[in-house]
Amino acid sequence: MTLQRRGAGLRRYAPALAGAVLLLASAGAWAAPDVLPGVIPGSSSGLTVKSQILVLMTILGLLPVMVMMMTSFTRFVIVLSLLRQALGLQQGLPNRIVTGVALILTLLVMRPVGEQVWNEAFVPYDKDKISLEQALKIAEVPLSRFMLAQTSKTALAQIAHLAGEPAEMKPMDRGFTVKLAAFVLSELKSAFQIGCMLFIPFLIIDLVVSSVLMAMGMMMLSPLVISLPFKLLLFVLVDGWTLTVNTLVGSIHGL
Repeated sequence: MTLQRRGAGLRRYAPALAGAVLLLASAGAWAAPDVLPGVIPGSSSGLTVKSQILVLMTILGLLPVMVMMMTSFTRFVIVLSLLRQALGLQQGLPNRIVTGVALILTLLVMRPVGEQVWNEAFVPYDKDKISLEQALKIAEVPLSRFMLAQTSKTALAQIAHLAGEPAEMKPMDRGFTVKLAAFVLSELKSAFQIGCMLFIPFLIIDLVVSSVLMAMGMMMLSPLVISLPFKLLLFVLVDGWTLTVNTLVGSIHGL
């Protein structure tokens, strides 16, 4: 029974894991398109075997960062870091916890994209119905659609102008690097907007506590020592974690 439950759990998360693997491969393909022809049987590349291995090892080292940039992980981890700073829990809430929560929320949000990549790209490629190049092109479509749903038109137009692409091009027809750069800029903007809204209530508590301490002449006492319990009490009473998660997940368009 235990083995069956473990097998069922693995099958449940297989689409997300396989989608992540294929996204890793597609990220490498977009980063270095000249490497894949040498890896795929029956094709050729202008690079030597040593050069291909060197480029592939470099890409493997950059893939985690690239995949984080192609998902909502950037928005989640920035907002949670700002929330930790607003609460004054720099030491009480380790970086691993913040990163783990952001990663779990990212897997939750990116699950539909991973399942679509699994069903439309990975499964046909695994059954030898399509080639790797075709699988990567198919996998790019849902990922690009997800990124464009979160990308502002201003950021996309700015990056397209810097890249020298025509302004009349459709968003889906633009280069993947252009869409990725615009997506990252939009994610940073959204993260700071949400973080600012979460920061303001705790900033008011700090100001009130500081004013009271100044009026009482207790200038030697750090306001953070007094304000921290009040901020934690307020955060618990309003069910802050549930509100934060709802805000983060609800800010993702196209779910």
